[in-house]
Amino acid sequence: MKTASRLEAGIDEAGRGPVIGPMVIAIVGWSNSEAEGIGVKDSKQLTPSGRSRLYKLIVSKAPCVKHIVIEPGEIDEYVNRGLLNELEAIKMSELIKACSGATRVYVDSPDPDPSRFRGFINAKDVELIVLNHADESIPLVSAASIVAKVIRDTIISRLKETYGDFGSGYPSDPRTIDALRRWVNGGSLPPIVRRSWRTVRRMINGKLF
Repeated sequence: MKTASRLEAGIDEAGRGPVIGPMVIAIVGWSNSEAEGIGVKDSKQLTPSGRSRLYKLIVSKAPCVKHIVIEPGEIDEYVNRGLLNELEAIKMSELIKACSGATRVYVDSPDPDPSRFRGFINAKDVELIVLNHADESIPLVSAASIVAKVIRDTIISRLKETYGDFGSGYPSDPRTIDALRRWVNGGSLPPIVRRSWRTVRRMINGKLF
């Protein structure tokens, strides 16, 4: 990791909502001005090629770029206990610790109450700024959203090589529903499926065939 005398950092996730595949949380430690200077935007506003280009720039220039992959089994464990936000906060705390030079960290809150989510994050001697939609307004969070999205998309592409085309992985995608239906009817859900999601539970109970 490149060193810097003083870092800010941004944190965001990709893949909170899909029924298939992992969630990826990323941190980028740099400065908002430098991130803005390379043209970062919320990853959802970029084309795949645009994300790829910016991802390479972020990784090559930012002093700290790290990520955590949260697999479906762990997501299910926390969702079944009603603790998905707490799971994200645990992983974000780990990323803040790993990006050890950052003294101010901007976080995109998955909770509609950012102050409540802030209370879940364990980070000492760090100024935490937790906001809704921070990926749209804070360049470092936009950078983190790009990193998380590119890494997750790469993982999804590899999973499709093993499990076939399951679409986007979101419950709103007919191809995803078709894949889930095939697996349920075949009697075996692969480990890439989040069994705690309502779509899967309803399908197993015979309500989505």
